[in-house]
This record gives sequence, structure tokens and C-alpha cells, in this order.
Amino acid sequence: MDLDRLGYLKMGDYMEKLDFELVGNSAIAPAMAHYMKDKFEFIGIKSVERKAQSRDLLNRSTHCSPTTIKAWINELYARKYREYQYVAIDLAIKNIQKWHFTDIMVFKQLVTQKSWWDSVDPWRTFFGKYVKRHLDEKEKVFELFYQSQNFWERRVAINLQLMEKETLDTNMLTHAILYDQKTDEFFIQKAIGWSLRQYSKYNPDWVSQFLKAHELSKLAVKEGSKYLS
Repeated sequence: MDLDRLGYLKMGDYMEKLDFELVGNSAIAPAMAHYMKDKFEFIGIKSVERKAQSRDLLNRSTHCSPTTIKAWINELYARKYREYQYVAIDLAIKNIQKWHFTDIMVFKQLVTQKSWWDSVDPWRTFFGKYVKRHLDEKEKVFELFYQSQNFWERRVAINLQLMEKETLDTNMLTHAILYDQKTDEFFIQKAIGWSLRQYSKYNPDWVSQFLKAHELSKLAVKEGSKYLS
């Protein structure tokens, strides 16, 4: 991937070299790959251990420039072992306070690279954290994913506000859900149910009325009504 084309590098920018390797366990790597439908190769390192091994890198990144961090994220995302994509997203989240909307447009491009739920959902967490810090930019971020031809990006749109309560925009959520109301894709219908289930913890009346007013898939209804009495 061309860093200059993506806007990673600017005149006079200094990019610190990434010196980081994970140490995995080859004995557990096949099982981890199988759990992800053998879509990716794994080095063989579970989440807790991965976070322990990457802690110093993440802490170090907080003292680095956005240019360096974005370059590291790009490099890690290009590596073949799946755990490196996880570390890349962790880096983006760790430095959430450094990003601007121009950076969000760059990171959006990684959602559709090596896509599966185990990367898309952490990216959704990242975008969700960003919009909670920049509520005035929520609609712009939402529009990056809403009505995308790629269903993984639309999953991000549906679940973008998953962590929000009183700041959740119900019109935005409604548009995202109804656009994919009839979409025959498990991960989309699961996302619809997930978004409704989560919001029902804060506003069960709204979710109940929404479910009554719209014909949704059995999966979405089952998931969305889980906490409703």
C-alpha cells in the first residue's frame, strides 16, 4: 500500500521504524485458524498474551507522531499472521485522541482488507470511540459506511453507535437497519439484532416500538428482543 497516496506522509514527516515481533505457539495456531474458518494464518497467540507482548509497543506509540503510528498500523496490517492485524487495530484505538476525520477516511480503507468479524468489529469499536469523542462528526463518519456495496462496511454503520446511550441518534440507526432489512446475510442480520439488543438496555420502549413497526428477520428479532420483558 502506498503511504503517500493514503496521506500517511507529508513533507518533512519523520517515520520511526517499527521493531516488533510476536512470539506465538505453533501448537495452538491450527485451532485458532480453524476457528476463523481457516481464512487466515495464525502465529498462535491468545488475546491475553498478545496484549501482554504488545503492551510496550502500545505505550511507546503514545509518544510517537500520528505519521509514525499510521505507518506502523499499515505495516502490521500487511503482515500475514492474523494477530498482527489485531495489534494494528489496538494501536489505532490506543491513540484515539490523536485522530482527525482525514485519518478516519484512511482507516476506513482497512475495514475491507482481510475482512472478517474478528477485525471488522474491533474497527467498529475504533470508529465508535471516535464518534463519541466527536459527536459533531458522527454523521460524516456514518456516511462513510452507510449504503456501502461492502456488507462489512454496512455492519460498521449499523453498529457504529453500539456504545452510546443518551447520545444515540435513532434516526441514523433506523436508516442503517432498514437499508439492510431484507438483506440475506448472517453478519448483517446479527448486527441489526446486536444494535437493538444493546440499545434496549437503555431505551427498551423505543426498541419495542421499533420491533412492532418493522418486519425484521427472525435472527434480528431474536437478538434484538433478548432483554425485553
